[in-house]
Amino acid sequence: MESKYPHPYFSSHPKWRWFILSTVLVGATMSALDVSIVNVALPTLQGDFKVNLAVIEWVAMAYMLTLTIFLPLFGRLADIFGRTKMYNTGFVVFTIGSALCGLATTAGFLIGARILQAVGAGLLQANSVALITQAFPANERGRAIGIQGAVQAIAMSIGPFVGGMLISAVSWRAIFYVNVPIGIIGTFAALYCLPAAESSGKREKVDYLGTAFFASGLAFLVLAVNEGEGIGWTSPIILTYFALSVVLITAFLVTEMRVEHPMIDLSLFKRYAFSAGNFTGMLSYYVLFAVLFLMPFYLEKIAGYSPAITGSILTPIPLAMAVVAPFAGHISDKYGSRLMTTWGMGVCALATLLLIFTGQNPNIFILVVELIVLGIGMGLFTPPNNSAIMGSAPKERLGVAGGILNMMRALGLIFGVDISGVIFTSIEHHYIVEHGYKVTAFKDLPVTLRKEAFLHGFAPVMITLLLINIVAAVLSAAKKDVRSDVEHGEPIDLM
Repeated sequence: MESKYPHPYFSSHPKWRWFILSTVLVGATMSALDVSIVNVALPTLQGDFKVNLAVIEWVAMAYMLTLTIFLPLFGRLADIFGRTKMYNTGFVVFTIGSALCGLATTAGFLIGARILQAVGAGLLQANSVALITQAFPANERGRAIGIQGAVQAIAMSIGPFVGGMLISAVSWRAIFYVNVPIGIIGTFAALYCLPAAESSGKREKVDYLGTAFFASGLAFLVLAVNEGEGIGWTSPIILTYFALSVVLITAFLVTEMRVEHPMIDLSLFKRYAFSAGNFTGMLSYYVLFAVLFLMPFYLEKIAGYSPAITGSILTPIPLAMAVVAPFAGHISDKYGSRLMTTWGMGVCALATLLLIFTGQNPNIFILVVELIVLGIGMGLFTPPNNSAIMGSAPKERLGVAGGILNMMRALGLIFGVDISGVIFTSIEHHYIVEHGYKVTAFKDLPVTLRKEAFLHGFAPVMITLLLINIVAAVLSAAKKDVRSDVEHGEPIDLM
């Protein structure tokens, strides 16, 4: 258990919860910023370390893979040893990892430091929503989570810009060193503002075997999806990855049903609000990042815009999310999450429907409006959905619930980029071959054919995203509104 305030004096000041939120936002900003800030540095890193692209890609991949596979474990450890303790540890580890990244002299050293950095980010992400849920009553939880979502959206949107400015003005090392003073400030803020840990009296064991099965099985699944297009989906190594993921995740499920203290309490998934909320959360991130992945190619290769203008055109998506998210969370506090999550996915469906008809010569104003609509839909959906997920979990499982929530969103990001990329590429290449040209001579293709081939691949991807949005909207509409006061026990279904 954890006491509500760091000192008894603050028990008479309930607004202290806003200081808790502010501290959590520091960690949320750092971890979200680092997802996007590094990508812009990859070409520079490749040149400095003189390694091939396959090696330097692991600077980004190692971070995302580590973050994804360990989030549920970090949430579980927080439930056992205390969320504040794990969150403080996350600040320290992330800050040390950032400093080591800046000191890196080889690509291998940098990748290792990025793994350490990801461990710190995982400890922060797994516990951020749980700390907010614990600090805020049910009738304010959605607004608080909405504010967190807004800050994360802004951090991710400005990451490439901040990274580019730091690299140009200083060096690539600055994108890592900038985290050090922020991390130090966050560490001291966490020590002072976050609830002080209390001994629970009863200490549950850590399910190391289940953790090993889960992490390794998920790692092989992510690697298979991420590397499948490059290596070949029918290649022995990719088929082996898929087979190992099935075997290991099956072993994990068997283990969880037999141990006294499982890493993931599978009974959580019997709650529709929890299971449907996590699944639809993954689908929403699948849609968002599939669009963010394909649109730069469309804007630069088809519409002919420069990278700077392309970035400006895409910025309204996270900005719209940031503006709408706090209001959506506040409304869900009053009227329940079902209405907002259903409408959110419906609005996203409208955006992807409109994007299906994007042509070779887009009206830039209309296109920006369509992207803003997508951002509004995500802003309407995400905070109420996250609030419903956390509200459906009992107090003693908030950490693992937060870890699963963030893991599912990370999987949505990975699958959205990789699977949409496969669908797009296969249809585009088929169209090129159908017209008598070789895919290997892509640069020599007539400009008109290149654009037609791109749009033939682009439209089906948008259709799949439309269908995914509809499925997510239907699943959201089927939920009962759940409200829970984590200080008083179990969640309550509201008819």
